[in-house]
Amino acid sequence: MDESRKGRGGRRPGAGRPKENSRTYSFRAPEEMARRIDAQPGRTEFIRRSIEHELRAMDSAAEKAAVAIPDSMGQVTPASRVKPLHVPYFDVRVVAGFPIPLDNDERSQDIDMLRLLCPHPEASYLIRVDGDSMTDAGVMSGDIVIVDKSRRDPGPHEIAVCELNGEYTLKHFIEDGGQGWLVPANPAYPRIPVTEGDDFSIWGTVTYIIHKARD
Repeated sequence: MDESRKGRGGRRPGAGRPKENSRTYSFRAPEEMARRIDAQPGRTEFIRRSIEHELRAMDSAAEKAAVAIPDSMGQVTPASRVKPLHVPYFDVRVVAGFPIPLDNDERSQDIDMLRLLCPHPEASYLIRVDGDSMTDAGVMSGDIVIVDKSRRDPGPHEIAVCELNGEYTLKHFIEDGGQGWLVPANPAYPRIPVTEGDDFSIWGTVTYIIHKARD
């Protein structure tokens, strides 16, 4: 054997394309989303940046939610962790009169339920309520309320998530004669005064209440 050819052949260390810790994904996009993606000069990079931005927002929101409200308030979910849901929407008035046909898909348009219910998803949270102090305001135990943290100035008829001396509660907040009050919507519960010595803040305002239709 020609000694000069010894050791030749086979795979050399470091040869070939370097391995990457990455995976390839594919997905189908709705027509409007696809149109906007196609309009980007670098589609792949745009999709990657968008996903990275959303993942960072999810992590940030999850961390804030984990420390912002204790479990005693109820189950808390950042809106940024809720998957988008597109459902048919009929832009017609439904009245208690003659029936209106709503079974024609050509009359409908798709809407994103998350964007409809959470116009500020980065500041919105879904909280499953545990308690019955707001039943007369339409909030039952087990309902889900959507709370917008960017709104910290609720009106007297709005529902707010409030922190009083380290405890969180769902109440109306009103001021009467210079005195602040946390007001329940259930006569079985008393009003709670907010004094100057209290550590008090409004965490956010309820924008929607989600519950099943009841008998």
